[in-house]
Formats: sequence, C-alpha cells, structure tokens
Amino acid sequence: MTLQRFSSRTEHLGKEFLAKILQGAVKYHRIAGYFRSSIFELIGEEIADIPDVKIVCNSELEICDFQIAARYRNSALKELWNTIDDAAESLLHRERYRRLDALLASKHIEIRVVPKERIFLHGKAGLVQYKNGSKIAFIGSVNETKSAFNNNYELVWKDDESESADWVEKEFQSLWRDGIPLPETIYEEIHRVANRQEVSINVVAPKELPGAAFAESPIYRGGEELQPWQRSFVTLFLKHREWYGKARLLLADEVGVGKTLSMAASAVLTALLGDGPALILAPATLTWQWQAELLDKLGVPSAVWSSEMQSWLDPNAHLLSPRKDPSFISRCPHKIAIISTGLIVQQFSDGKFIKDAERLLARRYGIVILDEAHKARGHGNEKDETKERIPNNLLAFMRQIAKKTKHIILGTATPIQTSVRDLWDLLDILRSGAEFVLGDNNSVWRDVKLAVPFITGESVPETPDAMLNCICNPLPPEGENETIDTICNIEGFNRKKYIQSYSFDELSPPSQNFVYNCQTPDFLKNCNPVLRHVVLRKREDLEKAGLMIKVGVNAHPDRKRSVLYDYRFDGLGLSTNMPFQTAYEKAEEFCSLLQKRVRTAGFMKTLLLQRICSSFYAGKKTAENMLEQSFTKELYDPEEKINKILSEMTKKEVECLNEIKLQLSRNEAVDPKLDTVKWFLQDFRTDGKTWLEHGCIIFSQYYDTAEWIASKLNECFPNESVAVYAGAGKSRLYYENESAAIEREEIKKAVKKHEIRLLVATDAACEGLNLQTLGTLINIDLPWNPSRLEQRLCRIKRFGQRRKSVDMLNLVYNNTQDEKVYSALSERLHDIHKIFGSIPDTIEDEWIDNEEELKERINIYIEEREKAQNSFTAKYNTTVDPDKNKWDLCTKVLSRRDITDILAESW
Repeated sequence: MTLQRFSSRTEHLGKEFLAKILQGAVKYHRIAGYFRSSIFELIGEEIADIPDVKIVCNSELEICDFQIAARYRNSALKELWNTIDDAAESLLHRERYRRLDALLASKHIEIRVVPKERIFLHGKAGLVQYKNGSKIAFIGSVNETKSAFNNNYELVWKDDESESADWVEKEFQSLWRDGIPLPETIYEEIHRVANRQEVSINVVAPKELPGAAFAESPIYRGGEELQPWQRSFVTLFLKHREWYGKARLLLADEVGVGKTLSMAASAVLTALLGDGPALILAPATLTWQWQAELLDKLGVPSAVWSSEMQSWLDPNAHLLSPRKDPSFISRCPHKIAIISTGLIVQQFSDGKFIKDAERLLARRYGIVILDEAHKARGHGNEKDETKERIPNNLLAFMRQIAKKTKHIILGTATPIQTSVRDLWDLLDILRSGAEFVLGDNNSVWRDVKLAVPFITGESVPETPDAMLNCICNPLPPEGENETIDTICNIEGFNRKKYIQSYSFDELSPPSQNFVYNCQTPDFLKNCNPVLRHVVLRKREDLEKAGLMIKVGVNAHPDRKRSVLYDYRFDGLGLSTNMPFQTAYEKAEEFCSLLQKRVRTAGFMKTLLLQRICSSFYAGKKTAENMLEQSFTKELYDPEEKINKILSEMTKKEVECLNEIKLQLSRNEAVDPKLDTVKWFLQDFRTDGKTWLEHGCIIFSQYYDTAEWIASKLNECFPNESVAVYAGAGKSRLYYENESAAIEREEIKKAVKKHEIRLLVATDAACEGLNLQTLGTLINIDLPWNPSRLEQRLCRIKRFGQRRKSVDMLNLVYNNTQDEKVYSALSERLHDIHKIFGSIPDTIEDEWIDNEEELKERINIYIEEREKAQNSFTAKYNTTVDPDKNKWDLCTKVLSRRDITDILAESW
C-alpha cells in the first residue's frame, strides 16, 4: 500500500498530481461537484485519449424532479446551466467552449447528474485504472479537477491499494445509478455558445430572424421553448409576409394552447424588421397579461395605455409619457403598444370614431393584433343571410384600421360563435385592404352561403368557369398546390397578381384538362382561402401527437359527495352570514336602482356583484371606491363613464353603498372562503397528501382579493412562504407575518425550486406561468368568462406535472349570481378530461335571471355553436414537426441590447 498526500501550497497539483496519474489510463471514474463547473474542467489533454470516462455531478434539482417527465427535467437542467451570460462567456472563453464541444462530441465521455439531496461539498473522489489492471483512487477537498488543482488551495490523498479503489468505485456506482444522463440540450447549448457569433440586424435574413432574436430570450434561457405549433405559426406568418408583402392570419387555436406567445413573437419580428409600429388590442383585463408575456418570455419592452392616467405605462406601472395628455396615444414611446379594446368600443358617436380611437385611426401600422377577436362581430337577421350584417363598434374599427396596416393577426379560440357568418366577419377584417385573402368583388369566397358548401365538400362549382374563378380569385401562392402551379406555368400567370381574370375558354387545352380534374369535392376542401388564412390546432390533436401532456382535472366540490368535505358546502356554495346576506341584498338593490336611472350601466352591475362575490374584503372596497368615485384600470376601462355615473348617484343609491360598507365592516362578517381554503390546504387529502403538500395556486380576478387571502394565509401559516404573483409591480412575498415586494421572476424561480408551494395569482399575470411543481388549484372567485378557467388550469396542466389528475376547487357563496353560474356549469366541469369546449366563453349578464333560465341559455348557446361548427367542417392542417425551426440552436444571434434598443424606439 502506498498512500501519498499532496498540497497545492507546496506543489503544482495539475502537473505533479493530475497529469501524472492520468497518463496511460484506460478508465477514469470521477465523483465531481456542481455539473456546470465540473463539465468545463474536463477540458484538458489528460482525458482526451482515455477510452472510458464517466463523471457524476451534482445539481440543484430535487429527487421529485428526477421522477417526472424527462422533458421538464431537462428543461430545469438547462435553466440551471444558463446562469452565466452567453455573450461574455462566448467572447472570453470561446476556445474553452470549442475544446469542450470537441471533447464531448468524441462520445467516449459519459456524464450523469444526481439530485441535490446527494449534493457534494468537498467529499470528491476519483478512480483511475491502467492497461495492466492496476488502479489508483484519490480523495480530498479537490474542487473540479484541473483549474482547482492549478489555482485553489487543495489537499489530496492518493491511494493505490485495491481495497481503496474498490471502495471509491462502489461509491461511484451507487451515485451513477441514481443519476440521469446529461440531456442533449446541454450538449447543444455548449456547441451553440462555442460557435456563437453576434451579428447586427441588417445582415439577418427575415427567415433567420426568429433564431437570431429568440435563441437567447428568457424563454430559451429558462430551459423552455416556443412550442412546435407556436414556431410553426410564426414561420407561416413570415412566409405570408414574403409571399404577399403583408400577412393576414386568424389564429384560432383552442384555449390553453398558447396563442398569445405565437402572436407576440410575430409582433416582435415585424418591429425588428422595420415594418412599422405594432399595436396590440386586447380586453382591459388582458393588457397587463400581454405586457408580462412580452417581457417575461421574449425579453422585450412594451407600453400599455392607461385610460385612467391617459399615459403610457411600463410593466411596473411607471409613466412613460406625460400624464393626462391624450395626444400621446398615437405616439407610443415603444415600438409595441398595448391598448384596451374597451376604449375603442366606447368611443363611437354619430357614425364615427372619436377621441383616442380617432387618433389611432389617423396613423399607419406595421402590425395590428386583436386578441379575443370573436368580440368583433356583426348582428342582424341570422335566418335571412341575404341581408348585410351590421358591424359592432369593434368590427367597424378593425375594418378601418386594417386598411392602414401591413399585417393583421386575429386571435380567438372560438371564431364561430353561433353562426358560420361570425367567421366571415373576421375574414372581412383580414381582407380589408388585402384582396389576396378572399379575392375581389367577383369572388365566390366572399359569400359565406356560396363558399361553405365548397369548403365542406358538399358541392363543387357547376361549370369550369366557376371552378376557374374559385382557383384564381384569389390565386394561392406558389408551392401550395401542384395542379394550380402547373396551370400557372402553362399560362404564364404572374404569381404576384392574386386576381387572375381569365375565362375558361382563354386557357390552353392542357390547362383546361387540369381545371376539369379539379372539379372534385376534395379539391376545394383542401385548397381554399379559409384554410390558407386560418390556423387552428386542437388540444386533443396535440395531446395525441405527444406535443401536449394529457392531465385530468378533479373538480371540487362534487355535490353528490358532500361528506368528503365535512358538509362544508350547501350544494355547491358556501354558507355565509347575516352581514354578507344583507350586504348582497343591498348590492342587488343598488344595481336595480342604477339600472332604472342609467340604461347602459349593465357593466356596473357586473362589476359590483362580481367583486362582492369575490371576497367580503373586495366587496367592502368596491363600495368604498364607489362612494369616493375612485376606480383603477384593473376594475374597468372606461373610468370616465363610471365616474360620471357615480357623481350623479341618488340618495337611495348612496344609502345602499353605505350599508354594504357597514355590514362588511362588522366583526361578524367573517369570510367563509378563508376557512375553507385553510381546510383544503391542511386537512383535505388527495393521493395521500394535503393540498399544501401537493403545492397550490390560488387564483382571483382581483388584486385586492389576492392580497387579502395571501396576508390571511400568512397569519395562518407563518412558517410557510406565501407569494402574490401580479402585474404592474404588485408582486409580494409573505413570510413569518412580514412581507416584501418581489419581482415575478424571483417567484417563478422559487416555485420551481419548491421553496414556495403556496402561490396566489391574479388573472392579469397568469400567462407565462409554468407551475408544474404545484398539483392543486383553488379559484377563490369564479370568472364569468369560463375560458379563463382553462387558462388558469394550464398553469399546472403542463409537461412536468407529476400527477395524472390535478385538483381544482371552485368557491362561490350561497344564493349569489356566482352560485347560479357555477351551478349551471358544474355538470360540464366534472368531465375529467373534457371540461372545456362544452361551455361558453363568456356568461352574458342578461342570461342571469334564474338558474334554470341560465342553464337553458347555456344549452341553447352550446347547441347553436356546435350546429354552426358542424356545418363548417374544414379540416385544418394540424401536422406539426417538433424538430423544425429549432431556434434555440441558432449560433448567429442579435445582442439583447440591440433588440431592446430597437423595440424601445418610439413611434
């Protein structure tokens, strides 16, 4: 036995120890430290010729992370890897990366990582074996081989006794079995950085821009990615931009598939390409959500217009333009502007748009995006399709602004509401100023009654001339259809001219034969303008393709199993108390009085009743705000209208609000939602764990309810971290009866690391949250926009979710409007895998008179929608190649500073 001791204080360990023992080695097994630094220290000629090299490293992932889907685990490892800035790393250590890239490409090195429960501090060791079978083991305070040996103060013990070598090998093999292979994404990232080249935007071709712009964006740095179908849409958008000079697309992906990011990425690219200002129009409650998505996922600045302040705001609600200066609405300080559609709807008078809406229509844009586009629609006699539909204000505005913009993207999960003509209302927007969409006035595609039978394959054009018109008005882009390409080549059609006014008799005989061959039901079914400009991917199809995870949902409470909940529920609702019942009666009385005085004040009824149904605290604050005539943008967009109505309140209306405030301030006004949330978190069990052990996210429509429930839970669980995830700089962290402001990114990191397992979030911030580590969800209030339930659920129904079915609790008070809505929806919410698609997107105010009438209205609505959708059975192309457009592998990239500088320029 020979035991030797080495100290970096007296000798150069790299030369005297490491280099010597690796000479002639045939096997090198190493227990190393943190995986990033350990891997980099493999660079060295000492191991390049060793045929069997295995390294086991530690990571910051927990054992439970190692037990879930490999896709999420690999994503988490990539996020840990990307803790160092690529720009500096590539520039300062390029040769190091290239040597490592070449070394790892040799394939004789295997690397595994183990969870942090096996974390190594300085107890590192190695085993070296030679051709003659002899072995050497070493152990000590060595910190990742070469540079540690060269630069740090280290102590090492080397032992050539076989017993010692066998002991180290046994320890190594135990850790090796617990580890997982270093994911391919890490090797790809090493290769990318090794070959990284920072370029200026003027040398990047449009089709290469997505990779250059997004490879180092937050979404990819965080180990995630734009999903294959999102990349597919962005690629299609750029193709249409190239083909037509302008893109006109309707994105109709189902709820929860991620339309926002697809549209946001397209907006970023148009702004970078210099096409002009980007205008995003969305409901008031979604404007902050859009801004958060752009910043958190794509790392780009944008501005939200505040109707209240009449100023542009950044993500922290800081002013970007002078307060109370409406002229600035047409002079956004950033390339990407986000404005509420409520502003447009309210600013139409005497047949024209006025004020802010008029200012917006006065300029030109590079791209306009309309979210929740189904709200732009016409109305009229649906039975008489010969009569022209009257557009609502939003549809009228979009038709006008479409003529002043290059690109239009409309986003909606339900392009067909209750009539196929709803879809044509949206197509009318796309075709405004763009004849290539549906052709000119002579095109059959503009007439929904004539077009639908061709698209569904129910009939074919009766004459060759009619068939030729269908093909050539509008003409599809080159490459879409081989038969049409052949006709164009024979006749010498100009492919940039999208309306070809040829008659059948003018065609050559070969072309005439091709037109005859097109007169089959399948031809126009597969080649028509609707398929060309409408993109729809269904969740079920993406799940079958393995692109989305299929996770069931157990909805609570189940009225048939009230015993499960200690009889806490009376049917579906929570029993309240006299103060609340009195306050709610006064709220209904106030709404009745207001409706008699102001016919158009339905939104005020919705506002008051929804907020008092959210929480006692929110109800009290609403009454106070109304009495003080003080409202914020979070509550409703047209504040001017609200304040005018409130300034003219009658004595009886004021008395109602004062009574609401008084009743909800009483000591007896204890909110049963708090006690129920506590019980589910610490007492109710599913799959053998409490909901707190599973991890829970609590959603509210309103910040004040979210803030209230978080502070109360902090009092109940003082040793549990409770975070509030909200927009506009309102996020907070509660712990041990104290709280502090915190950035949203820090909350997301802490949730991933299991440091936070109780999260309260507002809808304004829910997009972009990936919460696979949480297994339960509580809706503290019920949105009257049921599609928002799916958006909330999608935060935890993701790759990486350990549970086959997650749990969702919906809380409503007895004998309230919310209970009526929930009761009408509850049966549809108990289909574990198909909750959505069978409920309307929005519950209309006028539907809610009584529960039975509401159920009937919902059933009629769903039946009408299904009938309309079934009558229009166009088959959209759902094939998505997950290996296409791998932008995260792009080596020629734009600097983040250049991207920010370009997008921070004003209109």
